[in-house]
Amino acid sequence: MTGGKIMEKELNGKLCQIPEHVAIILDGNGRWARKRLMPRNMGHSQGAKVVEQICEDAWDLGIKYLTVYAFSTENWNRPQKEVNALMKLLRRYLVDCIERTSKNNMRVRVIGEKSRLADDIREAIDELERVSAGNTGLNFTIALNYGSRDEMVRAMRHMAADCCDGIRKSEEITEEVFSSYLDTRELPDPDLMIRTSGEQRLSNWMLWQLAYTEFYFTDVLWPDFNKKELIRAIEYYNTRERRFGGI
Repeated sequence: MTGGKIMEKELNGKLCQIPEHVAIILDGNGRWARKRLMPRNMGHSQGAKVVEQICEDAWDLGIKYLTVYAFSTENWNRPQKEVNALMKLLRRYLVDCIERTSKNNMRVRVIGEKSRLADDIREAIDELERVSAGNTGLNFTIALNYGSRDEMVRAMRHMAADCCDGIRKSEEITEEVFSSYLDTRELPDPDLMIRTSGEQRLSNWMLWQLAYTEFYFTDVLWPDFNKKELIRAIEYYNTRERRFGGI
């Protein structure tokens, strides 16, 4: 799904185009905690608080869609103690988010393979998506147990099943049709992808959707990320010329 018109806004005295959809890889929570001689879960807790603030900042700047990579399919390989702490934090975050959506008018979606998540977490996700479905503010998407390769395999299985059942003909399959089977089918493709902490790789994140996205890598650890850093990313985005394969 492609994006729509990109709005303009004055930032630091310059008229900037505001990306419609920003996708962020939240990286550096553990290193942030280690630098402060704190347990890793404290870094994740601070990172969750930053997510809340960046949602407000994104909407204030005119960003319509914000998607964050919160927990990947590979994150299950972390020490069980850390995974348990992350799931505990997730439970608390989802409950808090349900309460906040009525105040901030934010629409929330969760993408990824949810079947591996605990029953109470899936129930909280369903409730969050239900209560925020009619909201007209920021479209906020959380990627949980998400991996782009897994997403594409699931999409291809679903599409193949539809072809076998006669719902769809193989010759009708296009890029647009394939996109309609992805978790992100209701979202425009990201205009800007941000990764914090200095790492410069995609880590199995939205491989199909980022085909023509501008990438911004920053050394700032996620718990230190703020509105000023988001504006810097947008300013960098404005130095790029998006040609989408043209001249």
